[in-house]
Amino acid sequence: MTKILLTPRGFYNYGKNEINKLKKAGIEVIANDTGEKYDDNKFKELAKNADGIIVGLDKIDQSLISQSTKLKAIVKFGVGLDNIDVEYAKKKKILIGKTIGSNTISVAEMVFGLILNSYRNISNSISLVENNKWQKITGRELNSKTIGIIGYGNIGKQVERIAHGFGMKVMVLAHDGHISTTTSENGANTTYFVSKEKLLVNSDIVTLHLPLTQETNNFIGTNELKKMKKDSILINTSRGKIVNEKDLLSALKNKKIYAAAMDVYSSEPPFWEEKIIQDLLATPNFYLTPHIASRTVEAEKKTIKISLMELLNLLKINSIHF
Repeated sequence: MTKILLTPRGFYNYGKNEINKLKKAGIEVIANDTGEKYDDNKFKELAKNADGIIVGLDKIDQSLISQSTKLKAIVKFGVGLDNIDVEYAKKKKILIGKTIGSNTISVAEMVFGLILNSYRNISNSISLVENNKWQKITGRELNSKTIGIIGYGNIGKQVERIAHGFGMKVMVLAHDGHISTTTSENGANTTYFVSKEKLLVNSDIVTLHLPLTQETNNFIGTNELKKMKKDSILINTSRGKIVNEKDLLSALKNKKIYAAAMDVYSSEPPFWEEKIIQDLLATPNFYLTPHIASRTVEAEKKTIKISLMELLNLLKINSIHF
């Protein structure tokens, strides 16, 4: 009997119909119903006899792969493969898949939630009112501002589309190098493809949409933050390690940039006792949300279906349709 392990909690919350369909087709399904991320030992134990795994942020390393002798396919519940030892999996002839495009809109919309919160002081204002303080903080408009999008995949392009709706100017640094052409829609909404330096120097908002690789690790550090405008905002909804957090703290404290809003961190959850995270959280122009950009009902449902179809395709099971 084919055995499938589903670690993302979304399956238990939103994918019960799909799970029942798998079971009716004779597939053994283990879905995470704990409400929490599996600890490493539990994950390894459950993965031991699995033919296929759909994984969220759980770590799939050489140790887990080596002991999972039946494993034929791994599908990421999302697109970032940095928690999977892809090269070792390939050596073991394990197929790798990901769910491209399923959470694009959710993440792009979250980017603008973070921008608006930073520009209009929304969460800070709510906190003031909760503490019986009727204090009005003056914010800023998005209209006519320049947003620099680093990474031009599905999410970057969706951010571009929404930005034009706000009347913003758009600069793009494509992940595979910069493109020296200019595109426009009906002669109105123009997007400029520029170098990294030009984007950093000229953008009011810089938003990151990159995979975590050796090349993008610490992609934003002191040198990059120095080039940004003093009243600019840095947004990161991709991976925490793309931004050097110590350099970011220094830039915020020394008012090199206006604010930073992150949905990701170098360790998730952070090591709360570490001084760096304590200092960042104590900084009024730093905002951190717990990796929720892709967590909408719509995105969860789409990702469930796409990830299952991808896994079944890799396992060569073509008799089940969602």
